[in-house]
Amino acid sequence: MRALVQRVQSASVTVDSEISGQIGPGLLVLVCAMQDDTDDLANWLAQKIAKLRIFEDDAGKMNRSVLDIGGSALVVSQFTLAADTKGNRPGFSRAAPPERGRDLYEKFSAALNASGVPVANGVFGADMKVALVNDGPVTIWLDTDQ
Repeated sequence: MRALVQRVQSASVTVDSEISGQIGPGLLVLVCAMQDDTDDLANWLAQKIAKLRIFEDDAGKMNRSVLDIGGSALVVSQFTLAADTKGNRPGFSRAAPPERGRDLYEKFSAALNASGVPVANGVFGADMKVALVNDGPVTIWLDTDQ
């Protein structure tokens, strides 16, 4: 699985002019299931993100996790993270098929929530408008293949 994690002051996702999810301080997580991903990888990635120390402590060092600050996560499916950009037109054949992608996206969200991070979600497969106030900015790329 791949995830692009952004530390945010706030974030929201809107579908058909209605907010489907929003958070205050925490993480915006754009997530993509890849062809051979498993439930175990979704769980591992959720645990990694819950414990990722990218929030500042009292000394100004990135030493606290979203759990430590009592933050939330807005999880948004984004198959374009699977893009193959060798040519000028990206290809997405390495992304998991839609049904499996949805299943892994839901398992990832549930595992993150079970770890103690309140989770809001986008709508899988929908045309979404994502708004955020990036904090830092801090943006981290995670890939379970690495």
